[in-house]
Amino acid sequence: MATPDDRYYLASHEWHKPDGATVLIGLSQVAVDELTDITYLEVEKDSGEIAKGETFGEIESVKATSELYSGIDGEVVEVNQAVLDNPALINENCYEQGWILRIRPSDPEQVKALLGPAEYAAQNGE
Repeated sequence: MATPDDRYYLASHEWHKPDGATVLIGLSQVAVDELTDITYLEVEKDSGEIAKGETFGEIESVKATSELYSGIDGEVVEVNQAVLDNPALINENCYEQGWILRIRPSDPEQVKALLGPAEYAAQNGE
């Protein structure tokens, strides 16, 4: 699956998609492919302020456990309950139904400082 060009990325594979006054955060297909079958998702930061670089949870698969990071400052306004109930949704469609957090950014321009789609794709050999 090609890297979508409507979002920004962290080197740790979280994508950030501007969505109106908020930003959705999820896990890229590169990470999903590396993890293989995702079995568990825990979101530790389900409301309130979050800082750039702060962890907001962890994801587990049959291969590994990985922490999840925010690339922007803001306020967590929503957690995707569907993926908490069924983490396999991330395997099925990580870029649409598989989003994890919705953040209201402190500075909407901050997301543009993350990796662009071409930079992220090049970093991952796409």
